[in-house]
Amino acid sequence: MARQRWRYHGRMRRTGSRSLIGCIAVGLFLAGCSSPPAPQGTGAIDHVVIIVEENKPASSILGGSSAPYLNKLANEYALAANYAGITHPSLPNYLALTGGTTAGISGDCSPKDSGCTANVKSIAEAVAQSGRSWKSYAEGMPAPCRTENSGRYAVRHNPFMYYPGVTADQGSCASHVVPFTQLEADLKSASTLPNFVLISPDLCNDMHDCPVKTGDDWLSREVPKILGSPAFTTQNSLLVVTWDEGDDSTNQSIAIFAGPAARTAVRSDAPYNHYSLLHTIENAWGLPPLTENDRSAPVMADLLK
Repeated sequence: MARQRWRYHGRMRRTGSRSLIGCIAVGLFLAGCSSPPAPQGTGAIDHVVIIVEENKPASSILGGSSAPYLNKLANEYALAANYAGITHPSLPNYLALTGGTTAGISGDCSPKDSGCTANVKSIAEAVAQSGRSWKSYAEGMPAPCRTENSGRYAVRHNPFMYYPGVTADQGSCASHVVPFTQLEADLKSASTLPNFVLISPDLCNDMHDCPVKTGDDWLSREVPKILGSPAFTTQNSLLVVTWDEGDDSTNQSIAIFAGPAARTAVRSDAPYNHYSLLHTIENAWGLPPLTENDRSAPVMADLLK
């Protein structure tokens, strides 16, 4: 489109607007200056839903016949193929993902055990302070805010039960850390699905005690419900499927970004970990990093639109 030039007796007509003249001076169209790019952390992502599976390296999932649904999801959306846990065993990884630190916890202890409390701020508290909502849905948990193992419910896979900032108020804890069965009702509208969601499948569906195929089948049933919900069909939301850790010294697993906020048909081999995912959420919502661990971790921007 050719530049428009308005002349009056051989001179450029004054517009009375310094900003418009400035645009002309730098070669922009008189139709108006383009807006500057939006700063990071503008809150463009409405909901983040994270599903954490258990103890599987990338080689057990990618290209495997036992995980057809996960491979379909990874091919269709965005795959972080070089994603890793922080340590071993499970619990410290869940704490790293949700608190930016293992909080000095090195084993799969119970929140009732001495020295098994994460006395740090969690992402749940940061999300709430920002005016957003959150919930953790644990499959098999017999009642909200339950600190004991029960059947296939493993409290070590439910990190928010280890943060005093969550558990000190039992009423608040019971409304935020709930059985997985409550998710179906919350998915019915964008307003009832919390902005931040962590989903912990039970010990079978998270692939811990059962084969990869069992977890893949579970995901093939549950993920479409999430992606088909109003929060994902009418808003810019993100679903993340990842693993707490790998099964060797490299601790490598994968992470899949899906939903309208994720790029499509993209693979990233950049080295990411749980701190990177935490920092990515903080960056999207303009939240201060919880620790130096997540502050220094790279944001997974190449997987997002």
